[in-house]
Amino acid sequence: MKKLQIAVMTFVFVLGLIVATMAQNPGYKTGDKATDFKLKSVDGSLVSLPNNAKGAIVIFSCNTCPYVVAYEDRMIDLHKKYAPKGYPVIAINANDDKVSPGDSFEKMKERAKSKKFPFAYVHDQTQEVIKAYGGSRTPTVYLLHKEGNDFVVKYIGAIDNNYQDPNGVTEKYVEEALDDVMNGRKVAVESTKAIGCTIKWTRKAE
Repeated sequence: MKKLQIAVMTFVFVLGLIVATMAQNPGYKTGDKATDFKLKSVDGSLVSLPNNAKGAIVIFSCNTCPYVVAYEDRMIDLHKKYAPKGYPVIAINANDDKVSPGDSFEKMKERAKSKKFPFAYVHDQTQEVIKAYGGSRTPTVYLLHKEGNDFVVKYIGAIDNNYQDPNGVTEKYVEEALDDVMNGRKVAVESTKAIGCTIKWTRKAE
């Protein structure tokens, strides 16, 4: 009887660990295949990972984070430089607008128009995409490279090493990773710490 109790307790413990691990949902790591999505853009279209491209620069972004605001011009520059080479920027706002009203879809449209975003700015209303990726801060970049029919994660983290001053940047992480990818090399720096604002998660109904 005692052996049975121990076996049951062990099973419950192991099951609890599995559930806890699943609940943490660490998201993608470099080398993982990214699942496609279909999200509404500020222009009304539905945006997915581009089949006719070589990859994508997916950036979890928003309207309200000062770190994002500091990087917006650099995000525009990334798109202008790398979209013609097959790596367009896709900016995803996953913030819950009930928690952060400044991130509503209408405010997204206003921001995109004001800044003349040349890239897709899309709304992850259900937060399913941010949860799949495992992002927790804005801005966070996921550099994807197409291998066959799969989009493989090649880099995760910050755009560069100086959010305050573009002229003070000494490490352009995304550009350096893209240079490695486009030249068939292993990415030298596959991940960095993304510094920014926390995602505004949907509050659970009480």
